[in-house]
Amino acid sequence: MSGTVRPGFFAESARLLALCDPAAKCDGVAAFAEAVASDAVRWDPEVPLPPADRPGRPERPERVAPAAVPRRRLGSQAGRIALVHAIAHIEFNAINLALDAAARFRDMPADYYPDWVSVAADEARHFGLMANRLTELGSGYGALPAHDGLWEMARDTVDSCLVRMALVPRVLEARGLDVTPGMIERLRAVGDEETVAALEVILREEVRHVAIGSRWFRYCCEREQLDPEATFRRLLRTRYSGQLRGPFNLPARRAAGFSKAELGWLDQDA
Repeated sequence: MSGTVRPGFFAESARLLALCDPAAKCDGVAAFAEAVASDAVRWDPEVPLPPADRPGRPERPERVAPAAVPRRRLGSQAGRIALVHAIAHIEFNAINLALDAAARFRDMPADYYPDWVSVAADEARHFGLMANRLTELGSGYGALPAHDGLWEMARDTVDSCLVRMALVPRVLEARGLDVTPGMIERLRAVGDEETVAALEVILREEVRHVAIGSRWFRYCCEREQLDPEATFRRLLRTRYSGQLRGPFNLPARRAAGFSKAELGWLDQDA
């Protein structure tokens, strides 16, 4: 990023998306976010869209079905390693999801693009927190198998920014707002304050990420003259095959842009 050459926004987003090495991806995203924030990039919407089949990722962890991912009690170190590894995998996928959102949809307002690069930079920091914690626990990212559910949703929503904003930030990432407080409580009960501290940072910053998704979902609905609440509910029924599960973190979801009506029927439908 140094020197007089200004990187192209879409070319650099796609390049970072394709990087397989986690450290190189995280360092590159941090530098790119600084360049975007200082307006040191050029606009290059003519570059090809990134491939949707697979983002850049290391060979490990091995990908398995969700039911095959290790789950252990948090009272043991092995159980805490399994939890931290699962969160690290989510955060690595979240880097790619944010980069893909920035690189793929070329017809959004100018403010949309730095929003998603800033999310990618946050997710890279979050991955770093979890990867470092794995090292402290005597393990590392890739040591355990993981599933590919987050990226499957990215593949399923390449056709529409509106659908992507509805189903990735407002469904999959919002799930983290609901489950993280409980993880924090259980980890605190077993004395793992180091992991608690990292999760508190992640929870606080993920509210902003989901709020960004809510903002751009509403924009897409307004552009297409659709009612956001009715459209969100319809997409949950027609484009989301998973199951909504409560209880929901209502204060965090309200702060992240969910309306009172949405929270009411989410709880009803769960």
